[in-house]
Order: sequence, then C-alpha cells, then structure tokens
Amino acid sequence: MLKNNNIIREDDVEELLKLQNITKKFGNVVANDRINLSVGKGEIRALLGENGAGKSTLMNIIYGLYQPTSGEIFFDGRQVAIHSPKEAIHLGIGMVHQHFMLIPELSVVENLVLGRRSRREPFLDLEEASEEIRRLSETYGLDVDPKAKVCDLPVGSQQRVEIIKALYRGANVLILDEPTAVLAPQEAEHLGTVIRTLAEQGKTVIFITHKLMEARDLAHKITILRNGKTIVTVPARDKSNEELAQLMVGHPIATDLPRKKYAPGREALKISGLSMTAKDGKRLLDKINLTVHEGEIVAVAGVDGNGQSEVVEAVTGLRKITKGKVEFFNRDMSRTSVRDRIREGMGHIPQDRHKEGMALDMSLSDNMILETHGDKKFSRCGWIDYDKVNQYTGEMIEKYNVKATGYAAPAGSLSGGNQQKVVLAREVSREPKILIAAQPTRGLDISAVEFVHRKLLESRDSGVAILMISTELEECLSLSDRLAVMHQGRIMGVMNREEYDVEKIGLMIAGVHDGERKNEDKTER
Repeated sequence: MLKNNNIIREDDVEELLKLQNITKKFGNVVANDRINLSVGKGEIRALLGENGAGKSTLMNIIYGLYQPTSGEIFFDGRQVAIHSPKEAIHLGIGMVHQHFMLIPELSVVENLVLGRRSRREPFLDLEEASEEIRRLSETYGLDVDPKAKVCDLPVGSQQRVEIIKALYRGANVLILDEPTAVLAPQEAEHLGTVIRTLAEQGKTVIFITHKLMEARDLAHKITILRNGKTIVTVPARDKSNEELAQLMVGHPIATDLPRKKYAPGREALKISGLSMTAKDGKRLLDKINLTVHEGEIVAVAGVDGNGQSEVVEAVTGLRKITKGKVEFFNRDMSRTSVRDRIREGMGHIPQDRHKEGMALDMSLSDNMILETHGDKKFSRCGWIDYDKVNQYTGEMIEKYNVKATGYAAPAGSLSGGNQQKVVLAREVSREPKILIAAQPTRGLDISAVEFVHRKLLESRDSGVAILMISTELEECLSLSDRLAVMHQGRIMGVMNREEYDVEKIGLMIAGVHDGERKNEDKTER
C-alpha cells in the first residue's frame, strides 16, 4: 500500500496489473500500439491523452469488452486472458463508465443485485444487500441510500452507486472513465476524497481524465498516451501542467491566447425580468437581467443545475417564456421560433452535442446544414445542392482541423473533440451576430479546448456578442470580459474583468452575496 499520497517509490508497491506490448487494431486503424503499463496495489494511476489517444480502448481491454490483437495481460502475478466483463469482475476488476449503466426506475439495492445469485432463491435478499451497501458506504465515504430510486439521485450520487456496485462485486481494481466530466465542483471534490480512501484501503484506482490538475492532485503516477502509444509514466508532481500538456499533444499549448482590447459595441442581447417555474411549482429562474454587447464575452458561472440551462433554452427559443423578455438588438424575440432567431443572427453551441447539436447517424455534410438547408447557397429550385454542401463541408473540415475520413463520414464515427469542432464550424461559419455557447469544451482534451477557446476569441474580436455558460470557473475567468454568477435561478452578481476575485466568486457560486459575507465578518468580530 502507498505510504504518502502523490509520493511513490517502486519498492513501495506490489505489482498487481501488468500490460505487456498490448496492440489493438480495428481494421487498418491501430488504436493501441504495443502499450506497456504496470500498476501496483493501492496505487492511483491517471491516464492522460488527447481524444483518440487510445485510453478508453486500453481500459476496455482490461475490462474484457475488447480483446487485444496481440500482447499479454498479467494480474496478481499470473498471465490471464479476459474475454468478457464477467471474467474481469471474477478477477476483481470493476469499471465505472462515463455514461452510467444503471436502470433509473429501480432502487439502488435492486440495481446492485441484478445478475447476482441470491441465497434465498427464488426470492431476492434485499435486506442483506442493503446492509452490505451501508457497510461499503461507511467504509469508503460513499453516502448512498440503498432504498433510493436511481432516477431521483443527482449525477454525483449515481456515480457513487456505480462505484459501490463494483465494490459489491469484489473489485480490487477500479477503472473510472472521465469520472468528473459530468460532476459539479463539490461532487468532484467529494469523489477525490473517495478515491483517496479507496487507495488507503488497498484498492487500485485507474482513472482516465483530460484535466491536468485533477491528475496531479489525485494520482501517484501519470501515464500519458499519444496516438495509441505510451509516451511516458511519471510521478504526478514531477511535471508542470505545461509539461504534461506538451507531452499529451506533442507540441507546446498556448495558455494565454491573444485578444483585442475590450471595446464593446451595441447592446446585442438583452434579458429582462426573466422568470420561470417548473410544473411542480419549483422556481427555476428568478428575475434574470443580463446584457451582452457586440465584441464581448459574458460568461455565466455556477454549479450545473442552477438555472443556466433554462436561460439558454429561453434565449434560443427552445423553451417558452412565461414572464420576462429576450431582445436581439432592441427587437423583442420572446415569442419567436428557433428558426426566426437564427435568421436574426443567432448561433447556438448546445451543451449536449449528441442530443441537441448533431444527428449522429447522418453525414457531416447533413450535419453542417442543419437549420440552414433551405438557404440559397445550399439549394437550387427548392432542392439541396449536395455538390455545394459537400464542397463547403470539406472546406470546414480543413479549416477547423476535423479528423474525419471526409464529408460523407457519419458524425457518430468522430471523437468527441472532433464532433465539437463540427458544431463549432457550423455555428461560427454562419457569421452569427449573437452566439450562445453552452459548456463549449465539456469533455474535450486540452488540445481541443485550446482550439475552441481560440475560435471563440476570434469571434469576439470580430464583433460577435457571446453569451457563454460554463461550469469550469477557470474557463470563465480566462475568456470572459464580464462574469455573471448564478445560484438557484438567480444572478448573484456581475463583475467586470478587472474586478475578478476568485474567493468572492466562489462565495457567490455557493449562494453567498458579498454583502452577506461582510455582515458575517462583523458578527464574528
């Protein structure tokens, strides 16, 4: 077992899992190329790499979802062949996927006993299973109610259910795929505590991440993959963020992107008195007032689920407004359709590129003209001119550096970063006057994040008014000219760039006004 977090020596650990010259091919594509990896008992190992570097493929091989084309796997000192997840679980290997494998309508305990033999067959022994869940929750600080319905649990709790499910089935090695991609900051912090506790109890944790600070804060060692190959394995604190980023992508990553001096133009977007109530009477938005000018980025920060999505839906026309007003350049757009808003110059990068941004089964050409297929430059006598569409799509693929086989490739065949580039290319190439960018870099690797940030700043510098919603505070601070903070459907405050104060912003994210904080300080004195 490891003696100190983030400090590890070879003689501190006993090797548990070893991969030797693992190669995986999909046709002519080499996803993993002679990868070597060795992980010890009680170790936390981070796996870093760009989208398409081969991280998930490698973990799926360990879990038995894929079979290696060549190479050997050793577990606890002996060579093994893992043909299925069932065999992986039998060895003591569990995996928590980025998209959870739970049945929402069932309770926590019912999800855990699925596929398990009961000692009281044909009856389920739910009480015994519930006791085991409580024991695991207490041991590892997982805080899960066995009787709660999964559909009623927040995302962070659902993830803890997945972890308990793996532990309940005897996992000594836990693989986590992008574990904080869908978590709020507080949930991510709690998960970090859980991971450290698991390691202290002798469990081995391997997690895939794009977040450099997350890897450095949590892991004992970091393994970096690039183009399907192992680049290096280093102690987590031996490399800076900049050095890790360069190892991931093979070239330096710009951390301070160029931007023109802030010179806002006309008021482009105005939200006035926007309020919204759910069917059950819960307040979703409470008198939201916000403006965005030409040539500026206004970021909305806050923990996901505090009304940001409702603001986006109201502005883009995806949700009817019952109270308040949305204006584009002094024109009331509150009751207009999505198509009308696009015609008035609105672009929209949705927070879920799969559900809202793309048709995954359709080609890149078809995706590139969603909502604008009737435009004259793409049609002739009412028919889509695919020669023009395909030429245009090819130009966008090249301009936005989209890694795809061509304009006919299905959107679903692309990696997440390249899918986001397609959405970005479609929306920005329309030359919008107002751009709504919701979680524009969620789930992207550092190279794709830099690309998206660069394009957003270029749009801002060309005079586009950008409303950006992001749960990544660092992203909000680095890109925005003004920052609004939301909590429970309310705007807690709006700051100019020169006023940014991380502590003050953090308090507002937690729901504390600066005035309230001053009163608390006086009371303490």
